[in-house]
Amino acid sequence: MELTPRQLAIIERVRGHAPITGDQIAESLGISRPTIRSDLSVLVMLGLIDAKPKVGYFPGRQLSADGRARDRLVALKVKDMMSRPVVIQETASVNDAVISLFVENTGILSVTDDEGYLAGLVTIKDLLKVTLGNPNAASIPVSMVMTRFPRIVTVTPEDSLWDAAKKLLHHQIGGMPVVQPAGGDAGGRRTLLEVVGRVSKTTMTQALVDLTEIT
Repeated sequence: MELTPRQLAIIERVRGHAPITGDQIAESLGISRPTIRSDLSVLVMLGLIDAKPKVGYFPGRQLSADGRARDRLVALKVKDMMSRPVVIQETASVNDAVISLFVENTGILSVTDDEGYLAGLVTIKDLLKVTLGNPNAASIPVSMVMTRFPRIVTVTPEDSLWDAAKKLLHHQIGGMPVVQPAGGDAGGRRTLLEVVGRVSKTTMTQALVDLTEIT
């Protein structure tokens, strides 16, 4: 996996001035701290840099000659780590969605149409928006509160876990459905997608734990 020029510049700052804070790195690059937040997260996840609260960033162990976790992470595919999908039909109620979230211990539900194809996504945040202060929210159809396809972020089983992690960071989301084309289209309106799994921040954490144990 090839790092971006900015990520390489961050590594050089950390190597030369560790411990160094995120604000100091951003200032040395002439950009704002929020701009490099995702870069720092990716580099920490790869073990190229490390961080200590109230201290700053310093070189990670994957910069050493025996570092192998980064290569293993890049080699992993979504299908190697994805969880089974948690699906609800768009005709279900908000009450049904809330129950499913708690029973399945997840933060996202894939919503399908009457033919079983992906129609949208509903999250805890979506449900909170409609239920707070609304005594009639329980009976509202999920289709009225979900984020509709194609405005949702998805990955395929063959995508790398690295790319999935970048999507989670870039879009600031907790999880997303894993889909594969079902063939054809819905009267030319949209691509038909079958939901085959899900990935989340928990998925990424589990991958890092697994890689640490075998490194």
